[in-house]
Amino acid sequence: MRPRLQEIVVDCADPAALAEFWGGLLEARWAVRDESWAMVDADPLLLAFQRVPEPKSSPKNRLHLDVQVADAGVAIARATARGARVLREPEVGPGGDGYVVLADPEGNEFCFVIDNGGTWTASIRAALDAAPEPPA
Repeated sequence: MRPRLQEIVVDCADPAALAEFWGGLLEARWAVRDESWAMVDADPLLLAFQRVPEPKSSPKNRLHLDVQVADAGVAIARATARGARVLREPEVGPGGDGYVVLADPEGNEFCFVIDNGGTWTASIRAALDAAPEPPA
């Protein structure tokens, strides 16, 4: 078996609250393992939340999640009702595709990506197809 990503782990203050937020946002199963660890079944990966003692010290994340949605307005309404906040106005083109930057209840940034035309995903796949194979 080749190495593969198993999960993405987010450091946080309240793992259970973030697992509930992200589980609801992704309409996915979520569970709390113990007071320091919770996870969401974000198939094909797990999204995990790990309690850490230090607070988030920078307003900018070095990693963020892109969540593909069909309708930015509906997704934003659902997310903000769960405690998210919009950080910037949506960047959506005339065809309806684009993105919007939000933050979860602990300030972790994420984007809703609208790619109903498939052009963004197709361009990424084309670039991957054109790349040389990694050495074995």
